[in-house]
Amino acid sequence: MIYFLEDDSGIRNFVTYALNNSGFETESFEVPSEFWHAMDRKIPELILLDIMLPEEDGLTILKRIRSDDTTNRLPVIMLTAKDTEYDKVEGLDSGADDYVSKPFGIMELLSRIKALLRRTTVKNIENVELRVGSVRIYPSRHEVIADGVKINLTLKEYELLLWLVKNRDEVFSRDTLLRKIWGYDFSGESRTVDVHIRTLRSKLGRSGDIIKTIRGVGYKAEDNINDSKDI
Repeated sequence: MIYFLEDDSGIRNFVTYALNNSGFETESFEVPSEFWHAMDRKIPELILLDIMLPEEDGLTILKRIRSDDTTNRLPVIMLTAKDTEYDKVEGLDSGADDYVSKPFGIMELLSRIKALLRRTTVKNIENVELRVGSVRIYPSRHEVIADGVKINLTLKEYELLLWLVKNRDEVFSRDTLLRKIWGYDFSGESRTVDVHIRTLRSKLGRSGDIIKTIRGVGYKAEDNINDSKDI
């Protein structure tokens, strides 16, 4: 979904038509108040934002978008009749990802949109974050943060934590975890999983409480942090 905020009806209707016919689902808005109502309902994949607008200007809107944690990573392309270097710098410094001056060709605009969406997709994959409680895992960097502190884990500790966090609230038996993490079946009682859970909790400190022991069953990760049970 692309949101397009533009008060010029001719430009707004033409661009919306072109985007829809190019395979992009697009909603367009004449005034910022309509745009903000739509933002409350649904967050788009990209925003096309004019600078000269009634009610509030595009740069003010952009700053609001960048100051909100739910929208600060949204890709934004500024559209404006202003083409001075100062205006472009101001827009980019305010957080715009790209800048297109009017008049512009629709093919150029489509190319800019596609390029920005490709870059954003790659960036989102690289920056994917898994979280439970105060634990953050960044798989692309093989990094774990607990209470704001980077935690050094062995490979199996990391894989065990990653599996539990990715499947949060689901309970896994020791045998299942042995198969998933260590890659083998073990008939009978093994302390391998228990030992790794214990050291993992210790390294995570207070955040180790996200790993819960389910008596007689196994382990799970969950958000609501209560006092953890001993193994």
